[in-house]
Amino acid sequence: MDSDKKPAPREVRIDHRQVRVLAHPLRMRLLGALRVKGPATATTLAGLLGTNTGATSYHLRQLAEVGLVVEDADRGTGRQRWWRAAHDVTNWEASDFDDDPDARAAIDWIQGDQVRLLAGHAEQWFATQDEWSPVWRNAFGMSDFFLTVSADRLAAIEAELWAVLERHRQEADPAEPGAEQVQIFVAAYPMQKEHR
Repeated sequence: MDSDKKPAPREVRIDHRQVRVLAHPLRMRLLGALRVKGPATATTLAGLLGTNTGATSYHLRQLAEVGLVVEDADRGTGRQRWWRAAHDVTNWEASDFDDDPDARAAIDWIQGDQVRLLAGHAEQWFATQDEWSPVWRNAFGMSDFFLTVSADRLAAIEAELWAVLERHRQEADPAEPGAEQVQIFVAAYPMQKEHR
C-alpha cells in the first residue's frame, strides 16, 4: 500500500433522522465549517459564523445526537469542547426518502440551500475576481454542457467525474506554493419541465 496515499473521504449515507436534523440553516453552516476549516470549539465557530456560543453549542449537540459531528476529545482541555465532522461527505439518492414526506421536505430544503450557496459563491467570485491573478481567473468559473443520454449513462458520467475529482484530491499537495482551497459543484438537471 502506498503510504503517501490520502485516506478516502469518510462518507455517510444519510438516514431519515439525520436529514431532518441537518435541514437547518445554522446546522448546515456548522457542519460545512467543520468540514472545511477542521475541528473547532463552539466559541470559534460562533465567531466564524456570526452567531452566539449558546446557539452554536445547542446545534452542535443536535448534530452529534445523530452522528454527524463528534467531540474531538484529544483536543479538549478542561471545559473546552472541540468538535469535528464525523464524515467528509454526506450522500443520498434522490429516491431514498420517497416514503417519508418530512424527510423529503428536508432534502428539498437542503438541496435548495446548496443552490443558494452556489449562487452566493458565484456572486462573491464576480465581486472579487479582479483581486485574483490571471492564471486563477482563467482556472475558476463555470460552464455547462448539453447531452441527450439515458439515466444509466448519466449515472456513469457522474461516477467518472467523482473518480476524476478523487484522483486529483489524492494527488494534490495542500502545501504546494500557490495552492488554494476550491469548491467544485457537480450538477445535472433535465432540460424539460415535464416529469417522466
